[in-house]
Amino acid sequence: MMKPSVGVRKSSGSGLRHTLHAAGLIFKKELRVEFRTRYALGSVSLFSLTTVVAVSGALSSQTLHSDVKAALLWVVLLFAAMSGLARVFVREVEAGTSDALKLYAPAASVYAGKLLFNLALVAAVELITVPLYLIVLPPQVIHPGLLISVLALGGLGLSSAATFVASLIAQAKSGKSALFFTVAFPVLMPLLLVAVKSTVGAFDSVPTHQSEAVSGMAVLACYSVVTTTAALLLFEYVWRD
Repeated sequence: MMKPSVGVRKSSGSGLRHTLHAAGLIFKKELRVEFRTRYALGSVSLFSLTTVVAVSGALSSQTLHSDVKAALLWVVLLFAAMSGLARVFVREVEAGTSDALKLYAPAASVYAGKLLFNLALVAAVELITVPLYLIVLPPQVIHPGLLISVLALGGLGLSSAATFVASLIAQAKSGKSALFFTVAFPVLMPLLLVAVKSTVGAFDSVPTHQSEAVSGMAVLACYSVVTTTAALLLFEYVWRD
């Protein structure tokens, strides 16, 4: 009586290993394409540099509160990341490889592989933008550990939601970039608002801001879990259709 259940467990474990292996291969493919073209990293790096320098030049004579500096940081991060995140599925459609990917990889593997690449891209955006921002428009970072945690959780939620939205707009006939921003903005707005409030807690020592930052991190974690789970459940219908 135990043998069938053991077989089921082995089959489930084998299916999970296959899914993870396929996701890893897709992630490596995305990295190879990016290293060859440098399209996404080049665009987000240029956007980050020009935006931070422009903001610094415009506000150099202004005294900014911590909430304004936190908001500016996340606005720069959001639009810098969004300039490259939409490409993961659009590139497959433009190259004519999406049909082959549908045949040879499970839908969950496709989403996971693309998500891993977008996570790496967002991490690169944050590594480029945040140090530059702290140098050019220096806020006082009271709690660096809190800032790193907020950036990590915010980056995860941003990557998860943007990856799913990118799959929705990939089949559009025209105006993919405008459509991506239009669809993604209302989905990402709650994340952006909570991330800004949490970042304020890293920039000052006001007790109220500290408590808001702690609760905000819990919200960011929940947002990331919910969006990733929902995307995994819905992605197969979007991808196959």
